[in-house]
Amino acid sequence: MQLSVVVPAYREGPRIYENLRRLLCELDQLETDYEVVVVSDGNTDATAAEAERVGSDRIKVLQYPVNRGKGFALRLGVDQSTGRLVTFIDADMELNPAEIKNFIELLREQNADIVIGSKRHRLSRVHYPMFRRLQSVGYQLLIRLLFDVGVRDTQTGLKLFRREVLADVLPLLAVKQFAFDLELLVVARHLGYTRVVEAPIELSYQFSSTISPRAVFKILWDTAAIYYRLHITHYYERRTPLSVEPAASANALRRPD
Repeated sequence: MQLSVVVPAYREGPRIYENLRRLLCELDQLETDYEVVVVSDGNTDATAAEAERVGSDRIKVLQYPVNRGKGFALRLGVDQSTGRLVTFIDADMELNPAEIKNFIELLREQNADIVIGSKRHRLSRVHYPMFRRLQSVGYQLLIRLLFDVGVRDTQTGLKLFRREVLADVLPLLAVKQFAFDLELLVVARHLGYTRVVEAPIELSYQFSSTISPRAVFKILWDTAAIYYRLHITHYYERRTPLSVEPAASANALRRPD
């Protein structure tokens, strides 16, 4: 398998059917072998059933009963994927999946380890509320003060990796929720994966989406914890055997037959 697309989904029942059909249409144009791994992060609505309803043998649907966070969902999706390249994209498709083609081209042309979508790229087309924009800018300024990540935007949900990068990095990660993206990039750079390319994106926020004060606190807490593990306890020095091989887990949390 050349490409795996991992789609974490939480309470996306009303939208995921059409969003996955849109994703498949874009992936079919790549002329490469691919799979889509949808992870329903907590079986609280019809997300998994609607994903299955698409009826494509390209789609694998995983689910578990309790919400465990985007980071956990992505790790499970990677564990149950088989592609040599792995893409992350959020289920709401606020990020245009047509950009995946450009990400793959950039990775190959620049021999990159990672390609990440960046709202700060001069060619990006970003449409979202001013308050969300200010939140994003403020958080990225904080990250630049605390970490040397080498990129201007860590949180955009569209990313592409060589599998060996994820195999090396994921076993060391502790964050399972919103700061997962930051920890992933911090640890990747710490382990020597410095060939990271920022790519333009097209982003259209659903203006009804909000970040609660509790979520903001959790993000900041997790960010401080990453700093502590990196600079104080040197937690990430504890290298472990590669453990994220294609479909490695024998007891994957899949939907019931």
